Amino acid sequence: MRLNIAIFFGALFGALGVLLFLVAFGSDYWLLATEVGKCSGEQNIENVTFHHEGFFWRCWFNGIAEENDSSIWKFWYTNQPPSKNCAHAYLSPYPFMRGEHNSTSYDSAISILFSLVVMLYVIWVQAVADMEGYKNMKMRDCLEFTPSILYGWSFFLAPAGIFFSLLAGLLFLVIGRHIQTHH
Repeated sequence: MRLNIAIFFGALFGALGVLLFLVAFGSDYWLLATEVGKCSGEQNIENVTFHHEGFFWRCWFNGIAEENDSSIWKFWYTNQPPSKNCAHAYLSPYPFMRGEHNSTSYDSAISILFSLVVMLYVIWVQAVADMEGYKNMKMRDCLEFTPSILYGWSFFLAPAGIFFSLLAGLLFLVIGRHIQTHH
Protein backbone atom coordinates (compact mmCIF):
# COMPACT_ATOMS: atom_id res chain seq x y z
CA MET A 1 0.00 0.00 0.00
CA ARG A 2 2.81 2.43 0.86
CA LEU A 3 4.46 1.63 -2.46
CA ASN A 4 1.31 2.62 -4.38
CA ILE A 5 1.09 5.90 -2.48
CA ALA A 6 4.76 6.66 -3.21
CA ILE A 7 4.24 5.86 -6.91
CA PHE A 8 1.19 8.15 -6.98
CA PHE A 9 3.06 11.07 -5.40
CA GLY A 10 6.09 10.48 -7.63
CA ALA A 11 3.90 10.63 -10.73
CA LEU A 12 2.03 13.67 -9.38
CA PHE A 13 5.23 15.60 -8.63
CA GLY A 14 6.73 14.60 -11.98
CA ALA A 15 3.65 15.76 -13.89
CA LEU A 16 3.55 19.00 -11.90
CA GLY A 17 7.24 19.63 -12.61
CA VAL A 18 6.79 19.02 -16.35
CA LEU A 19 3.71 21.26 -16.44
CA LEU A 20 5.55 24.10 -14.69
CA PHE A 21 8.49 23.73 -17.11
CA LEU A 22 6.18 23.87 -20.13
CA VAL A 23 4.43 26.98 -18.84
CA ALA A 24 7.70 28.68 -17.85
CA PHE A 25 9.57 28.01 -21.08
CA GLY A 26 6.57 28.49 -23.35
CA SER A 27 5.76 32.02 -22.25
CA ASP A 28 7.47 35.28 -23.08
CA TYR A 29 7.38 36.79 -19.61
CA TRP A 30 10.81 35.93 -18.20
CA LEU A 31 11.95 39.52 -18.15
CA LEU A 32 9.71 42.59 -18.07
CA ALA A 33 11.18 46.02 -18.74
CA THR A 34 9.68 49.48 -19.00
CA GLU A 35 11.28 52.57 -20.53
CA VAL A 36 9.73 55.84 -19.43
CA GLY A 37 10.55 59.02 -21.31
CA LYS A 38 9.14 62.23 -19.79
CA CYS A 39 10.49 64.47 -22.52
CA SER A 40 7.18 64.94 -24.34
CA GLY A 41 6.33 68.12 -22.39
CA GLU A 42 3.07 66.90 -20.87
CA GLN A 43 3.19 66.50 -17.11
CA ASN A 44 0.60 63.79 -16.36
CA ILE A 45 1.09 61.44 -19.32
CA GLU A 46 4.24 59.45 -19.96
CA ASN A 47 5.39 57.90 -23.21
CA VAL A 48 6.31 54.36 -22.22
CA THR A 49 7.97 51.52 -24.14
CA PHE A 50 7.16 48.11 -22.68
CA HIS A 51 9.42 45.10 -23.29
CA HIS A 52 8.91 41.46 -22.43
CA GLU A 53 11.32 38.67 -23.25
CA GLY A 54 11.30 34.89 -23.05
CA PHE A 55 13.46 32.11 -24.43
CA PHE A 56 11.97 32.27 -27.90
CA TRP A 57 10.53 35.78 -28.43
CA ARG A 58 11.46 39.34 -27.53
CA CYS A 59 8.55 41.77 -27.88
CA TRP A 60 8.07 45.49 -27.31
CA PHE A 61 5.32 48.03 -27.80
CA ASN A 62 4.71 51.70 -27.10
CA GLY A 63 1.96 52.95 -24.88
CA ILE A 64 0.81 55.75 -22.66
CA ALA A 65 0.61 55.21 -18.92
CA GLU A 66 -0.74 57.76 -16.49
CA GLU A 67 1.23 58.52 -13.34
CA ASN A 68 -1.63 57.62 -11.01
CA ASP A 69 -1.92 54.12 -12.50
CA SER A 70 -0.07 51.98 -9.97
CA SER A 71 -0.97 48.59 -11.44
CA ILE A 72 1.49 47.74 -14.21
CA TRP A 73 0.27 44.12 -14.13
CA LYS A 74 -3.17 45.20 -15.34
CA PHE A 75 -1.55 46.93 -18.30
CA TRP A 76 0.66 43.94 -19.16
CA TYR A 77 -2.10 41.37 -19.39
CA THR A 78 -5.33 43.19 -20.23
CA ASN A 79 -4.56 46.42 -22.07
CA GLN A 80 -1.92 45.41 -24.60
CA PRO A 81 -2.20 47.06 -28.00
CA PRO A 82 -3.35 44.98 -30.96
CA SER A 83 0.02 45.41 -32.67
CA LYS A 84 3.45 45.04 -31.16
CA ASN A 85 6.95 44.37 -32.45
CA CYS A 86 8.38 40.91 -31.85
CA ALA A 87 11.65 39.30 -32.88
CA HIS A 88 13.17 35.88 -32.33
CA ALA A 89 15.24 35.81 -29.16
CA TYR A 90 17.46 32.97 -30.42
CA LEU A 91 18.11 31.89 -26.85
CA SER A 92 16.61 28.44 -27.28
CA PRO A 93 18.43 26.01 -24.98
CA TYR A 94 17.21 22.94 -26.87
CA PRO A 95 19.93 21.22 -28.91
CA PHE A 96 19.39 20.28 -32.54
CA MET A 97 19.65 16.50 -32.81
CA ARG A 98 21.14 15.04 -35.98
CA GLY A 99 20.75 11.36 -36.64
CA GLU A 100 20.10 8.46 -34.35
CA HIS A 101 22.20 7.52 -31.34
CA ASN A 102 22.30 4.38 -29.22
CA SER A 103 24.04 5.70 -26.13
CA THR A 104 22.77 7.41 -23.00
CA SER A 105 25.97 9.44 -22.73
CA TYR A 106 24.52 11.90 -25.25
CA ASP A 107 21.40 12.31 -23.14
CA SER A 108 23.33 13.02 -19.95
CA ALA A 109 25.65 15.44 -21.77
CA ILE A 110 22.64 17.25 -23.23
CA SER A 111 20.94 17.50 -19.83
CA ILE A 112 24.09 18.98 -18.28
CA LEU A 113 24.46 21.44 -21.16
CA PHE A 114 20.78 22.36 -20.90
CA SER A 115 21.17 23.16 -17.19
CA LEU A 116 24.28 25.23 -17.91
CA VAL A 117 22.49 27.16 -20.66
CA VAL A 118 19.61 27.99 -18.32
CA MET A 119 22.02 29.21 -15.62
CA LEU A 120 24.05 31.22 -18.14
CA TYR A 121 20.88 32.80 -19.51
CA VAL A 122 19.90 33.97 -16.03
CA ILE A 123 23.41 35.32 -15.44
CA TRP A 124 23.31 37.05 -18.83
CA VAL A 125 20.01 38.72 -18.00
CA GLN A 126 21.47 39.89 -14.68
CA ALA A 127 25.02 40.92 -15.55
CA VAL A 128 25.84 41.12 -19.23
CA ALA A 129 22.74 42.94 -20.48
CA ASP A 130 24.39 46.25 -19.63
CA MET A 131 21.40 48.29 -18.48
CA GLU A 132 23.53 51.11 -17.09
CA GLY A 133 25.15 51.66 -20.49
CA TYR A 134 21.74 51.62 -22.17
CA LYS A 135 20.36 54.04 -19.59
CA ASN A 136 23.32 56.43 -20.06
CA MET A 137 22.91 56.30 -23.85
CA LYS A 138 19.20 57.14 -23.58
CA MET A 139 19.81 59.90 -21.01
CA ARG A 140 21.88 61.82 -23.56
CA ASP A 141 18.65 62.51 -25.44
CA CYS A 142 16.27 62.67 -22.49
CA LEU A 143 17.50 63.51 -18.99
CA GLU A 144 14.38 62.14 -17.31
CA PHE A 145 14.65 58.65 -18.84
CA THR A 146 13.90 55.91 -16.30
CA PRO A 147 13.97 52.18 -17.09
CA SER A 148 12.37 49.63 -14.81
CA ILE A 149 13.24 45.91 -14.94
CA LEU A 150 11.25 43.13 -13.30
CA TYR A 151 11.35 39.36 -13.43
CA GLY A 152 8.22 37.90 -14.96
CA TRP A 153 6.09 35.13 -13.55
CA SER A 154 7.74 32.56 -15.82
CA PHE A 155 11.05 33.23 -14.09
CA PHE A 156 9.52 32.13 -10.79
CA LEU A 157 7.82 29.01 -12.19
CA ALA A 158 11.07 27.42 -13.39
CA PRO A 159 12.57 26.82 -9.89
CA ALA A 160 9.29 25.27 -8.75
CA GLY A 161 9.40 22.97 -11.78
CA ILE A 162 12.99 22.01 -10.96
CA PHE A 163 12.04 21.25 -7.35
CA PHE A 164 9.09 19.03 -8.27
CA SER A 165 11.07 17.22 -10.97
CA LEU A 166 13.93 16.48 -8.56
CA LEU A 167 11.47 15.36 -5.89
CA ALA A 168 9.77 13.00 -8.36
CA GLY A 169 13.15 11.61 -9.43
CA LEU A 170 14.12 11.03 -5.81
CA LEU A 171 10.82 9.26 -5.11
CA PHE A 172 11.23 7.02 -8.14
CA LEU A 173 14.79 6.16 -7.08
CA VAL A 174 13.52 5.14 -3.64
CA ILE A 175 10.66 3.16 -5.22
CA GLY A 176 13.06 1.38 -7.58
CA ARG A 177 15.42 0.53 -4.75
CA HIS A 178 12.52 -0.78 -2.65
CA ILE A 179 11.27 -2.98 -5.50
CA GLN A 180 14.79 -4.26 -6.19
CA THR A 181 15.44 -5.29 -2.58
CA HIS A 182 11.98 -6.68 -1.68
CA HIS A 183 10.83 -8.40 -4.87
